[in-house]
Amino acid sequence: MSQNFQEKLSPKRVLITGGAGFLGSHLCRRILDGGDEVICVDNFSTGRRRHITPLMDNPRFELVRHDVSFPLYLEVDEIFNMACPASPIHYQNDPVQTIKTTVNGAMNILGLAKRTNSKVLQASTSEIYGDPLVHPQPEEYRGNVNPIGLRGCYDEGKRCAETLFFDYHRQHQVRIKIARIFNTYGPHMHPDDGRVVSNFIVQALKGEEITIYGDGGQTRCFCFVTDLVDGLCRLMDTGDDVTGPINLGNPVEISMTQLAETILELTGSRSKLTYLSLPPDDPTQRRPVIARANEVLGWQPKVDLENGLKETIAYFDSLL
Repeated sequence: MSQNFQEKLSPKRVLITGGAGFLGSHLCRRILDGGDEVICVDNFSTGRRRHITPLMDNPRFELVRHDVSFPLYLEVDEIFNMACPASPIHYQNDPVQTIKTTVNGAMNILGLAKRTNSKVLQASTSEIYGDPLVHPQPEEYRGNVNPIGLRGCYDEGKRCAETLFFDYHRQHQVRIKIARIFNTYGPHMHPDDGRVVSNFIVQALKGEEITIYGDGGQTRCFCFVTDLVDGLCRLMDTGDDVTGPINLGNPVEISMTQLAETILELTGSRSKLTYLSLPPDDPTQRRPVIARANEVLGWQPKVDLENGLKETIAYFDSLL
Protein backbone atom coordinates (compact mmCIF):
# COMPACT_ATOMS: atom_id res chain seq x y z
CA MET A 1 0.00 0.00 0.00
CA SER A 2 1.44 3.35 -0.99
CA GLN A 3 2.18 6.00 1.64
CA ASN A 4 -0.13 8.53 -0.05
CA PHE A 5 -3.02 6.05 -0.05
CA GLN A 6 -2.39 5.18 3.60
CA GLU A 7 -2.44 8.89 4.51
CA LYS A 8 -5.82 9.33 2.80
CA LEU A 9 -7.24 6.49 4.90
CA SER A 10 -6.50 8.46 8.09
CA PRO A 11 -6.60 12.20 7.29
CA LYS A 12 -5.85 14.75 9.97
CA ARG A 13 -8.66 16.94 11.30
CA VAL A 14 -7.42 20.50 10.86
CA LEU A 15 -9.19 23.45 12.47
CA ILE A 16 -8.77 26.81 10.74
CA THR A 17 -10.21 29.76 12.64
CA GLY A 18 -10.96 32.73 10.43
CA GLY A 19 -11.20 30.20 7.63
CA ALA A 20 -13.49 32.34 5.45
CA GLY A 21 -11.07 35.26 5.51
CA PHE A 22 -8.41 36.27 3.01
CA LEU A 23 -5.59 34.03 4.24
CA GLY A 24 -7.83 31.46 5.92
CA SER A 25 -9.75 30.60 2.76
CA HIS A 26 -6.56 29.97 0.80
CA LEU A 27 -5.29 27.84 3.67
CA CYS A 28 -8.53 25.81 3.70
CA ARG A 29 -8.06 24.95 0.04
CA ARG A 30 -4.39 24.09 0.50
CA ILE A 31 -5.15 21.69 3.40
CA LEU A 32 -8.01 20.04 1.49
CA ASP A 33 -5.80 19.61 -1.57
CA GLY A 34 -3.37 17.75 0.69
CA GLY A 35 -6.05 15.19 1.57
CA ASP A 36 -6.84 16.24 5.13
CA GLU A 37 -10.14 17.28 6.71
CA VAL A 38 -10.84 20.96 7.39
CA ILE A 39 -13.10 22.48 10.01
CA CYS A 40 -13.51 26.12 9.04
CA VAL A 41 -14.58 28.37 11.93
CA ASP A 42 -15.64 31.94 11.20
CA ASN A 43 -18.12 34.48 12.55
CA PHE A 44 -18.17 36.33 9.19
CA SER A 45 -17.34 39.71 10.69
CA THR A 46 -14.83 40.20 7.86
CA GLY A 47 -14.77 36.73 6.27
CA ARG A 48 -16.95 36.11 3.22
CA ARG A 49 -18.96 33.02 2.27
CA ARG A 50 -18.02 33.44 -1.38
CA HIS A 51 -14.42 32.60 -0.45
CA ILE A 52 -15.37 29.12 0.76
CA THR A 53 -18.46 28.40 -1.36
CA PRO A 54 -16.41 26.33 -3.86
CA LEU A 55 -15.29 24.13 -0.94
CA MET A 56 -18.73 23.38 0.48
CA ASP A 57 -19.32 20.27 -1.64
CA ASN A 58 -16.10 18.65 -0.47
CA PRO A 59 -17.01 15.90 2.06
CA ARG A 60 -13.83 16.67 4.01
CA PHE A 61 -14.86 20.31 4.57
CA GLU A 62 -17.03 21.48 7.47
CA LEU A 63 -18.15 25.03 8.29
CA VAL A 64 -18.88 26.18 11.85
CA ARG A 65 -20.15 29.69 12.50
CA HIS A 66 -18.55 30.77 15.77
CA ASP A 67 -16.78 33.68 17.48
CA VAL A 68 -13.42 32.54 18.89
CA SER A 69 -13.67 35.00 21.77
CA PHE A 70 -15.99 32.31 23.21
CA PRO A 71 -14.80 28.74 23.92
CA LEU A 72 -15.34 26.04 21.31
CA TYR A 73 -15.36 22.28 21.77
CA LEU A 74 -14.09 20.15 18.91
CA GLU A 75 -11.86 17.14 18.37
CA VAL A 76 -8.94 18.11 16.15
CA ASP A 77 -5.31 17.24 15.39
CA GLU A 78 -3.97 20.62 14.28
CA ILE A 79 -5.13 24.23 14.66
CA PHE A 80 -4.32 27.30 12.56
CA ASN A 81 -5.48 30.34 14.54
CA MET A 82 -6.09 32.88 11.75
CA ALA A 83 -9.11 34.65 13.29
CA CYS A 84 -8.79 38.45 13.57
CA PRO A 85 -9.48 41.45 11.33
CA ALA A 86 -6.10 42.36 9.84
CA SER A 87 -6.64 45.68 8.06
CA PRO A 88 -6.59 48.97 10.02
CA ILE A 89 -10.09 49.94 8.84
CA HIS A 90 -11.55 46.66 10.06
CA TYR A 91 -9.68 46.23 13.35
CA GLN A 92 -10.16 49.89 14.33
CA ASN A 93 -13.90 49.70 13.59
CA ASP A 94 -14.45 47.80 16.87
CA PRO A 95 -11.17 47.92 18.80
CA VAL A 96 -12.57 46.26 21.93
CA GLN A 97 -13.77 43.28 19.89
CA THR A 98 -10.35 43.16 18.21
CA ILE A 99 -8.71 42.79 21.61
CA LYS A 100 -11.23 40.10 22.58
CA THR A 101 -10.56 38.20 19.36
CA THR A 102 -6.78 38.29 19.72
CA VAL A 103 -6.47 37.74 23.48
CA ASN A 104 -9.59 35.80 24.53
CA GLY A 105 -9.45 33.95 21.22
CA ALA A 106 -5.85 32.90 21.84
CA MET A 107 -6.74 31.63 25.32
CA ASN A 108 -9.69 29.64 24.00
CA ILE A 109 -7.70 28.12 21.15
CA LEU A 110 -4.81 27.27 23.46
CA GLY A 111 -7.24 25.64 25.89
CA LEU A 112 -8.57 23.51 23.04
CA ALA A 113 -5.04 22.61 21.95
CA LYS A 114 -4.13 21.63 25.51
CA ARG A 115 -7.18 19.37 25.85
CA THR A 116 -6.73 17.66 22.47
CA ASN A 117 -2.91 17.69 22.43
CA SER A 118 -3.07 19.43 19.06
CA LYS A 119 -0.31 21.36 17.38
CA VAL A 120 -1.44 24.98 17.20
CA LEU A 121 -0.14 27.76 14.96
CA GLN A 122 -0.69 31.42 15.77
CA ALA A 123 -0.96 33.83 12.85
CA SER A 124 0.98 36.69 14.38
CA THR A 125 2.00 39.78 12.48
CA SER A 126 4.79 42.17 11.55
CA GLU A 127 2.71 44.78 13.39
CA ILE A 128 4.24 43.51 16.64
CA TYR A 129 7.38 45.41 15.51
CA GLY A 130 5.38 48.68 15.37
CA ASP A 131 7.15 51.58 13.65
CA PRO A 132 10.53 49.84 13.72
CA LEU A 133 13.75 51.48 14.87
CA VAL A 134 15.67 48.49 13.49
CA HIS A 135 15.65 47.80 9.75
CA PRO A 136 15.16 45.18 8.40
CA GLN A 137 13.34 43.39 11.21
CA PRO A 138 14.72 40.10 12.62
CA GLU A 139 12.70 37.97 15.02
CA GLU A 140 14.93 39.08 17.91
CA TYR A 141 13.78 42.71 17.57
CA ARG A 142 11.22 43.56 20.29
CA GLY A 143 9.51 46.39 18.47
CA ASN A 144 8.46 50.01 18.88
CA VAL A 145 4.70 49.94 19.53
CA ASN A 146 2.39 52.64 20.88
CA PRO A 147 0.14 50.78 23.37
CA ILE A 148 -2.42 53.61 23.59
CA GLY A 149 -2.60 54.52 19.89
CA LEU A 150 -5.30 53.67 17.37
CA ARG A 151 -3.35 50.63 16.19
CA GLY A 152 -2.72 49.33 19.71
CA CYS A 153 -5.81 47.11 19.78
CA TYR A 154 -4.28 45.00 17.04
CA ASP A 155 -0.55 45.44 17.72
CA GLU A 156 -0.72 44.84 21.46
CA GLY A 157 -3.41 42.18 21.09
CA LYS A 158 -1.12 40.16 18.85
CA ARG A 159 1.85 40.74 21.16
CA CYS A 160 -0.20 39.48 24.12
CA ALA A 161 -1.28 36.45 22.09
CA GLU A 162 2.38 35.55 21.50
CA THR A 163 2.97 35.81 25.26
CA LEU A 164 0.03 33.49 25.94
CA PHE A 165 1.28 30.96 23.40
CA PHE A 166 4.70 30.75 25.00
CA ASP A 167 3.27 30.64 28.53
CA TYR A 168 0.99 27.72 27.56
CA HIS A 169 4.00 26.07 25.95
CA ARG A 170 6.18 26.46 29.05
CA GLN A 171 3.49 25.75 31.65
CA HIS A 172 1.33 23.14 29.88
CA GLN A 173 3.67 21.80 27.14
CA VAL A 174 1.26 22.88 24.39
CA ARG A 175 2.85 22.32 20.99
CA ILE A 176 2.97 25.84 19.53
CA LYS A 177 4.07 27.52 16.31
CA ILE A 178 4.19 31.31 15.78
CA ALA A 179 4.40 32.91 12.34
CA ARG A 180 4.93 36.67 12.06
CA ILE A 181 3.20 37.54 8.82
CA PHE A 182 4.33 40.56 6.81
CA ASN A 183 2.21 42.32 4.15
CA THR A 184 0.45 39.73 2.03
CA TYR A 185 -1.77 40.24 -1.03
CA GLY A 186 -3.72 38.29 -3.61
CA PRO A 187 -7.23 37.12 -4.54
CA HIS A 188 -9.86 37.18 -1.76
CA MET A 189 -8.67 40.52 -0.38
CA HIS A 190 -11.51 42.92 0.46
CA PRO A 191 -12.00 45.70 -2.08
CA ASP A 192 -12.64 48.12 0.80
CA ASP A 193 -10.23 46.87 3.45
CA GLY A 194 -8.07 49.98 3.29
CA ARG A 195 -4.86 48.09 2.59
CA VAL A 196 -2.54 49.71 0.12
CA VAL A 197 -2.58 47.00 -2.59
CA SER A 198 -6.38 46.70 -2.67
CA ASN A 199 -6.80 50.49 -2.42
CA PHE A 200 -4.48 51.21 -5.33
CA ILE A 201 -5.91 48.46 -7.56
CA VAL A 202 -9.56 49.38 -6.97
CA GLN A 203 -8.86 53.09 -7.48
CA ALA A 204 -6.91 52.39 -10.67
CA LEU A 205 -9.62 50.12 -12.10
CA LYS A 206 -12.30 52.72 -11.32
CA GLY A 207 -10.23 55.57 -12.74
CA GLU A 208 -10.20 57.34 -9.37
CA GLU A 209 -7.31 59.25 -7.84
CA ILE A 210 -4.67 57.00 -6.25
CA THR A 211 -4.48 58.10 -2.62
CA ILE A 212 -1.02 57.81 -1.12
CA TYR A 213 -0.61 58.55 2.59
CA GLY A 214 2.54 60.45 3.45
CA ASP A 215 5.13 61.51 0.86
CA GLY A 216 5.11 58.10 -0.85
CA GLY A 217 8.63 57.31 0.29
CA GLN A 218 7.59 54.90 3.03
CA THR A 219 8.29 51.28 2.12
CA ARG A 220 6.69 47.86 2.42
CA CYS A 221 7.39 44.34 1.19
CA PHE A 222 4.61 42.29 -0.39
CA CYS A 223 4.28 38.51 -0.32
CA PHE A 224 1.84 36.73 -2.62
CA VAL A 225 -0.76 34.69 -0.75
CA THR A 226 0.22 31.27 -2.12
CA ASP A 227 3.81 31.77 -0.95
CA LEU A 228 2.62 32.82 2.50
CA VAL A 229 0.30 29.82 2.86
CA ASP A 230 3.15 27.53 1.83
CA GLY A 231 5.24 29.01 4.65
CA LEU A 232 2.46 28.44 7.18
CA CYS A 233 2.10 24.79 6.16
CA ARG A 234 5.85 24.21 6.29
CA LEU A 235 5.95 25.69 9.80
CA MET A 236 3.08 23.50 10.97
CA ASP A 237 4.85 20.41 9.61
CA THR A 238 8.01 21.01 11.68
CA GLY A 239 8.81 19.05 14.81
CA ASP A 240 7.78 20.10 18.31
CA ASP A 241 11.20 21.68 18.90
CA VAL A 242 10.38 24.43 16.37
CA THR A 243 8.14 27.01 18.03
CA GLY A 244 9.07 30.23 16.24
CA PRO A 245 8.49 33.05 16.06
CA ILE A 246 9.43 32.95 12.40
CA ASN A 247 9.05 35.85 9.98
CA LEU A 248 7.14 35.08 6.79
CA GLY A 249 7.23 37.71 4.08
CA ASN A 250 8.88 38.81 0.87
CA PRO A 251 12.05 40.82 1.58
CA VAL A 252 11.89 42.80 -1.69
CA GLU A 253 11.22 46.39 -0.58
CA ILE A 254 9.24 48.95 -2.59
CA SER A 255 8.05 52.51 -1.91
CA MET A 256 4.37 53.42 -1.99
CA THR A 257 4.89 55.69 -5.00
CA GLN A 258 6.69 52.90 -6.86
CA LEU A 259 3.85 50.49 -6.03
CA ALA A 260 1.23 52.94 -7.29
CA GLU A 261 3.13 53.51 -10.53
CA THR A 262 3.51 49.75 -11.06
CA ILE A 263 -0.23 49.20 -10.61
CA LEU A 264 -1.05 52.07 -12.97
CA GLU A 265 1.17 50.47 -15.62
CA LEU A 266 -0.32 46.99 -15.16
CA THR A 267 -3.93 48.23 -15.25
CA GLY A 268 -3.41 50.76 -18.02
CA SER A 269 -5.18 53.29 -15.79
CA ARG A 270 -4.85 57.05 -16.22
CA SER A 271 -5.56 57.75 -12.55
CA LYS A 272 -3.54 60.53 -10.96
CA LEU A 273 -1.56 60.27 -7.75
CA THR A 274 -2.66 62.36 -4.78
CA TYR A 275 -0.88 62.62 -1.44
CA LEU A 276 -2.62 62.77 1.96
CA SER A 277 -1.34 63.08 5.53
CA LEU A 278 0.11 59.94 7.10
CA PRO A 279 -2.13 58.28 9.75
CA PRO A 280 -0.80 58.17 13.36
CA ASP A 281 1.76 55.43 14.13
CA ASP A 282 1.83 54.24 10.52
CA PRO A 283 5.22 52.54 10.03
CA THR A 284 7.61 54.27 7.66
CA GLN A 285 9.41 51.08 6.64
CA ARG A 286 9.00 47.33 6.87
CA ARG A 287 11.18 44.50 5.60
CA PRO A 288 11.48 41.02 7.10
CA VAL A 289 14.66 39.13 7.77
CA ILE A 290 13.71 35.65 6.54
CA ALA A 291 16.97 33.81 7.18
CA ARG A 292 15.30 31.70 9.87
CA ALA A 293 12.42 30.70 7.56
CA ASN A 294 14.92 29.79 4.87
CA GLU A 295 17.10 27.73 7.21
CA VAL A 296 14.41 26.02 9.31
CA LEU A 297 11.60 25.67 6.75
CA GLY A 298 13.50 25.69 3.47
CA TRP A 299 11.11 28.51 2.51
CA GLN A 300 11.43 31.59 0.40
CA PRO A 301 8.89 33.46 -1.77
CA LYS A 302 8.64 32.39 -5.41
CA VAL A 303 6.04 34.77 -6.92
CA ASP A 304 7.45 38.13 -7.96
CA LEU A 305 5.46 41.32 -7.44
CA GLU A 306 4.50 41.89 -11.07
CA ASN A 307 3.03 38.41 -11.58
CA GLY A 308 1.29 38.48 -8.22
CA LEU A 309 -0.21 41.89 -8.96
CA LYS A 310 -1.48 40.70 -12.35
CA GLU A 311 -3.40 37.86 -10.69
CA THR A 312 -4.73 40.19 -7.98
CA ILE A 313 -5.81 42.80 -10.53
CA ALA A 314 -7.69 40.13 -12.48
CA TYR A 315 -9.50 39.10 -9.27
CA PHE A 316 -10.58 42.66 -8.45
CA ASP A 317 -11.55 43.28 -12.05
CA SER A 318 -13.92 40.30 -11.86
CA LEU A 319 -15.49 41.67 -8.66
CA LEU A 320 -15.94 45.19 -9.99
